[in-house]
Amino acid sequence: MKKDYTSVKLIWITILNLIITIAEIIGGIACGSLALLSDALHNLSDTGAIIMSFIAHRISRKNKSNTKTFGYDRAEIIAAFANGITLIAICIVLFVEALLNLKNPEPIKGNMMLIVSIIGLMANILSMFAVHNDTKQNINIKSTFVHMLSDALSSVVVVIAALIIKFWNWRWIDPMLTILVSIFILIEALKITYKAANILMESNPCIDLEQVKQRILKINEIEHVHHVHLWQYSDKLIMMDAHINVSADMKIEDLENIYVKVGQELLPLGINHITLQAERNRGLNNNMISNNNLD
Repeated sequence: MKKDYTSVKLIWITILNLIITIAEIIGGIACGSLALLSDALHNLSDTGAIIMSFIAHRISRKNKSNTKTFGYDRAEIIAAFANGITLIAICIVLFVEALLNLKNPEPIKGNMMLIVSIIGLMANILSMFAVHNDTKQNINIKSTFVHMLSDALSSVVVVIAALIIKFWNWRWIDPMLTILVSIFILIEALKITYKAANILMESNPCIDLEQVKQRILKINEIEHVHHVHLWQYSDKLIMMDAHINVSADMKIEDLENIYVKVGQELLPLGINHITLQAERNRGLNNNMISNNNLD
């Protein structure tokens, strides 16, 4: 098995986030900044998210078995969904706390707030760059990246708030910027949670079924296609099973060639695991999507 550099990155990022969290909690309490404490809370949630992502990533690399014939790829989708829900909950809590604090802004020590927030920002940016390339094909790592993005934005907000408080003493800017960041991160968290939920529900990953039908029927030997099921199992695996109607004199070796052709036609759509059942007359009048739950 190749060395798992992603796991190594996640370990170091976890350690870094724990250090940032402790520093920001101490600094937030000392200077009285809600934005700094919210940033610390973000980092604390990030630490949990990274640990969860690490465990899920390690599980996903396990080999298939008699009890897990598809393998363990879904572990990363479950982690992404859990991380998304956690982000949503944190954003709501921070939003409410910021609204309450907006009415009665507390005195804030701008200098200490500025120093701690700059250190946190540098660490968050470093963590983001470490895993950025792994987010393109892995929703689990992407959910962790969004956690770290939320922290980086929170740190930017804290830096801006610290400067404004230092020079103009606008204490209301601290909760106001916290509200804006909470709304932005909430939108990103909803996107990830929605995508992960769709995969767990085995939904169609936005592939046009009519285009699927047209590509299959381009093959002359296929007369009709029905009982189609199309779903995304994981980040890398989009699956389809279907019944196809062919001529009565079709030989087994000819069917094998048809299966290969169907696979070649559907691969450009992202469908990379196909199971077909060949029939003659059964289902000729059925639609692509059957309403029979027993199909």
